[in-house]
Amino acid sequence: MPSSKWVQIPPPRTIARQVPVVLFGLVLLGVGIAMLLLGDLGAGPWDVFHSGLGDLTGISVGTIILIVGAIMVVGFPLLGERLGVGTVLNVLVIGPVVDICLALFDPPSAMWARILLMLGGPLVLAMGTGFYIGGGLGPGPRDGLMTGVAKRGIAIWKIRTTIEVVVLTIGIALGGPIGIGTVWFTLSIGPAVQFCLRHLTFSPSGFDPESA
Repeated sequence: MPSSKWVQIPPPRTIARQVPVVLFGLVLLGVGIAMLLLGDLGAGPWDVFHSGLGDLTGISVGTIILIVGAIMVVGFPLLGERLGVGTVLNVLVIGPVVDICLALFDPPSAMWARILLMLGGPLVLAMGTGFYIGGGLGPGPRDGLMTGVAKRGIAIWKIRTTIEVVVLTIGIALGGPIGIGTVWFTLSIGPAVQFCLRHLTFSPSGFDPESA
């Protein structure tokens, strides 16, 4: 364990403080996904799947993210998972943010800009994950699926690996954007999330939006 005073973001104590933290995290998650897609050098496994499904159906990537998340949330009661306010916000916010970003910005033609987007995307996603978890309003649809299955006695890492491999394989088959960015995402997202959870320093009384 690190010697730092802060090792994890403590959940804010009131819903009035929790919601802004969660929303900020969700916006960052959407921006991070959009950065990887705009860089067009490969996305994370889930977004390879989302993009491939979007190409197949003609539906926007953000809408696909929303639809897939909603389908997963419907299965929460079967898995014994709690449906939190944050879970619902996760479904409703990330996809539209992705679509807005993709509508506002054109993919850059310069390779250096694409590389910067590729490198920065997972880092922004990690920051968003830190704020989202720090809000303490319930798991996201994909994490809920993972933890729900884990209650059946299967190791978390086995479930996470299996899910990621399955969605990546389907995404590749559908023509989703795989590349060096996919490798970078896979290698960087875990350490980046861990770093953000340890070093984002909110006070023990919770995050105060006025001090941000």
